[in-house]
Amino acid sequence: IEGRAVNELAILDAMQAWHNPMLDPIVAAFTSTSNHGELWILLGLALLCFRRTRKAGAGVLVAVALGAVVTNLTIKPLLMRPRPCDVNAAVAMIVPRPSGSSFPSGHTTAAFAAAAALWFARRPAAPAGLIAGVTVAAALMGISRMYCYVHYPTDVLAGIVVGTLAGLAAAQLIDWLEQRRRAKAPDIPRGPG
Repeated sequence: IEGRAVNELAILDAMQAWHNPMLDPIVAAFTSTSNHGELWILLGLALLCFRRTRKAGAGVLVAVALGAVVTNLTIKPLLMRPRPCDVNAAVAMIVPRPSGSSFPSGHTTAAFAAAAALWFARRPAAPAGLIAGVTVAAALMGISRMYCYVHYPTDVLAGIVVGTLAGLAAAQLIDWLEQRRRAKAPDIPRGPG
């Protein structure tokens, strides 16, 4: 385990070469949009506003909530993995040190929960361009956490797995609830023609 942590620190240390005065504020601003899942919650709420994407929006919100419960209330308190910035305090931080433990990445979990909820949403599905855009944003969120030196690569990988499973579970739950609602709805007789 110690050797693996050193290898992961080496990856993070190599990523520090990417830092520059133009990129740092952009990455810091982007990563902060999900300090409490705000970006993905706003996405879900926006999708709820339109009939065609309402089901997908509900899936996003449920997925982000499920991911937060599994990550922040279950795994993180059990494992209490120190963050890379605690292990190597010599690295200059571009974001404030987050509270809590490192494994898994909550930001990545929320991002991939939102993306996976869209991937797995059944009819009506979200527009393909939106799904692609959210997927790219989710990947960038994971990279941003390593760039900011607050998560190891395995933290991000675990966040991808947990988030994807949360998105799948949420999409299935929303679909099941929709089927139940339709089964209970009274048949409305159709008019002539």
